[in-house]
Amino acid sequence: MKDLFFLNPEIIYLNHGSFGAAPRLVIQFRQDLERELASQPVEFLQRKLYPLLEDARASLGDYLNAAPDSLALVPNATTGVNIVARSLKLNPGDEILTTSHEYGACENILAFVCQKTSARLVVRDIPLPRPADEEIVERIWKGVSDRTRFIFLSHLSSPTATLFPVKEIVSRARRAGIRVMVDGAHAPGQVAVDLGDLDPDFYTGNCHKWMLSPIGSAFLYTRPARQPEIEPLVVSWGWGQGLEISAGSEYLDNLQWWGTYDPTPVLSIPQAIEFMAAHDWGGVKSGCQSRFRPGEEHSRWLP
Repeated sequence: MKDLFFLNPEIIYLNHGSFGAAPRLVIQFRQDLERELASQPVEFLQRKLYPLLEDARASLGDYLNAAPDSLALVPNATTGVNIVARSLKLNPGDEILTTSHEYGACENILAFVCQKTSARLVVRDIPLPRPADEEIVERIWKGVSDRTRFIFLSHLSSPTATLFPVKEIVSRARRAGIRVMVDGAHAPGQVAVDLGDLDPDFYTGNCHKWMLSPIGSAFLYTRPARQPEIEPLVVSWGWGQGLEISAGSEYLDNLQWWGTYDPTPVLSIPQAIEFMAAHDWGGVKSGCQSRFRPGEEHSRWLP
């Protein structure tokens, strides 16, 4: 399949997780959108954009088993984490619980929010090699206290590729009344992501890694009951009363327009989903995973 990408044929590109490569067809689709935008910017941004974004959310919603109106399209998962973390209403002494496997930028976000609010960041160590799911859940839950307000953990971690039992944590936290955000930056296109089954409070994921979309395409899912809690990271024309253009909800209006930007990466998500379907991406995922099975000895690869 390598000739379907623009990748240098002399390089074996293994680091698809940091900055994924989009196929030629997806890049060309985006370039067509860019040319259309360049030919008539006002027509594109003021009249065509919102229906196109709605179509992109619908396609992504089908792929993730999520209501399209719960999906805000954002440039990257880091933005999604910022939106949620900086919307939290924390008091001095409140606690955010996370793990030792989180992405450095997200660690910075959580530390920043704790510094601003005098909350406390609690980091639970999860050892390597990876323990069983039940042990991971118990190790995380031992960090929960009566001051825990927010749990943040990866679906598939960036630094260690650990697949976390997120459904169990989400369910247990729901019963305890604790909000949970799942960082799925590396999950979509690599492991199964069924947001209807998982039912997290918040989930953010990149489409420009294993989902093959252009760089600058990601999403933030917010459970409907939690959407009133979300504040815009950038206040622009989507905030306030009497909007000239609306996406249909305050949640989407607050997050969908943050000023003039290039929307073509997120508008290319449906094309990437079509590419995966046409090229048996489920089989590609299975092929990748069969070469690194849980339970096998891989300690020589550990840092």
